[in-house]
Amino acid sequence: MLHCRQRLGRPGALELPLFLLLTLLVGACQSRRENPLAQRATRQAQLRLDSLRVDSVARNGGQLPGAILPAQRIVAFYGSATHKTMGVLGQYPKAEMLRRLDRQVQAWRRADPAQPARPALHMVAVIAQRDAGPDGKYRELQPDSVIRRVIRWGHAHGCLVFLDVQVGLSTLPAELPRLAPYLRDSIVHLGIDPEFSMKNGRRPGTEVGEFDARDVNYARQFLARLVSENRLPPKVLVVHRFRQDMLTNYQDISLDPRVQIVMHMDGWGTPGIKRSSYRKFIRAEPVQYAGFKIFFKQDRKMDNSRLMTPQEVAALRPDPLYIQYQ
Repeated sequence: MLHCRQRLGRPGALELPLFLLLTLLVGACQSRRENPLAQRATRQAQLRLDSLRVDSVARNGGQLPGAILPAQRIVAFYGSATHKTMGVLGQYPKAEMLRRLDRQVQAWRRADPAQPARPALHMVAVIAQRDAGPDGKYRELQPDSVIRRVIRWGHAHGCLVFLDVQVGLSTLPAELPRLAPYLRDSIVHLGIDPEFSMKNGRRPGTEVGEFDARDVNYARQFLARLVSENRLPPKVLVVHRFRQDMLTNYQDISLDPRVQIVMHMDGWGTPGIKRSSYRKFIRAEPVQYAGFKIFFKQDRKMDNSRLMTPQEVAALRPDPLYIQYQ
């Protein structure tokens, strides 16, 4: 498994700043307990203290409590609860969909008993549109009732939940804050899709879009703040990819132990085509963790094609720890 690029630090370098910061916090609480400005400064200092602790974990190559990867493999069903054609998540009634997900998770547990498998529901929460919409951004946020419904399914069935974002002509800074109330839930994580990020102003679906390292770093920073402010376990950030030009300057993506980044091979085709894409766009340009997608319909479209088995996918290197079915 490919691990984080670590910044080397001098042992003990954080001890003095942490001691001074704790002293300042105690003094602020005692001498200015009723002062709103002092209280706000104290909260900011507490967040800074948390960040320092996170930095020390990163220097030592450790994991924060509650980190999912690499200890577990995530097996997810993708789609929309309100659009049957977008993927298996919405293709079947809830009970049938969950039964199928359970069977898929069990198949992975049999294929790789040493790697615990965890079920997940990966729903598209911001969907790229053919029509521009009132603001001309070619995307639509799913209703709160739909997002909350899928999160309830996750809690009831022991699943993680991923909210996926297709920005259209919008941006991540414009879209992610609207998802913050959901992402404060410890089981909810994030996916971002470069395919529908149309920086050239074209309508989504007319060509493949792109994200830059700056976009991924923004999503990482956004999630990291939520983790610190709400004392959450680390979040997982899934970045879809099936072409090189979908993600530019991958080497400039920065890592943070509060956010676990998965580069997810999202292309369809024969097993040979999919292995080739994985070598070119995941193994050749690694970031942190790897993912792999199986299309129940598209992977069978070409002559003599078939679905790859869990055993075949698990044999890839780096080992995919996020598996998505559509």
